[in-house]
Amino acid sequence: MVSERPNIQESRRSARRRARGSRLPSRGLYLLPHLITTANLAFGFYAIVQCFAGRYEMAALGIILAGVCDAIDGRVARLAHATSRFGTEYDSIADTVSFGVAPAILAFSAGNLEVLGRPGWVMACLFTVCAALRLARFNVSPGRYRARFEGMPSPAAAGVVASTQWFVTFLRENGVTVAVPEVMVALGVVGLGLLMVSPIPYRSGKEMDLRHSYGTLVLVVIALLLIVQEPAVTLFLIGIVYLLSGPVDWLWRRSTGKGLEEVAPLEPAESKPGGSA
Repeated sequence: MVSERPNIQESRRSARRRARGSRLPSRGLYLLPHLITTANLAFGFYAIVQCFAGRYEMAALGIILAGVCDAIDGRVARLAHATSRFGTEYDSIADTVSFGVAPAILAFSAGNLEVLGRPGWVMACLFTVCAALRLARFNVSPGRYRARFEGMPSPAAAGVVASTQWFVTFLRENGVTVAVPEVMVALGVVGLGLLMVSPIPYRSGKEMDLRHSYGTLVLVVIALLLIVQEPAVTLFLIGIVYLLSGPVDWLWRRSTGKGLEEVAPLEPAESKPGGSA
């Protein structure tokens, strides 16, 4: 009788090869997340160009659209099984432009920081430096706590700058005189930069479960409807609430002694492009 063991082993090897092959993305799917990251970079460049032209509302729109691209490229990469170290590095470079350089130039130009002289551009440049350091730290160490970023994510900090510009324009268009002192703009930019490189934990949207949390789903739907109705006001309020949520939660936990769940140190994540911090 001929032994069937070799045939069984060969069948198992073939099944494993087919399983590995089914996880490999097609070339089109592999390129898709990188194309979305490229769109992120393009919107950041667009925002910078609009700043030079004095169209600050359009510059703010470019930063917001870059944030949308950044929010989905990592998810697309994971769904397509197209994550790679190259994607991680490319995503960080794009984010440095869109969420480090573009917001700093927007704040410098729209906030008229040029009148402050050298301190004005130094304080704006500090935002860019902090964003780059924040992204580099995230690539090396995603964070100490489960479902938390360490420091304010750079897309969120850039979103605060962009939404503030929109909000100020909204007030002026509705007859509210707004004169923000240049020093206040500069200090706000510095504060955002320091929050990015701080150890203060911020909630991560990656852990948001819309499938099993009805309350969270309702809040997201309401937020989207409000954004469609009046994006300038809604995005500004969301940005301010998120900005304050980190320090407030951190101070509350320090006062009550309630710590966060720590995670074991990991190797640099390869789940990008996307999911930037």
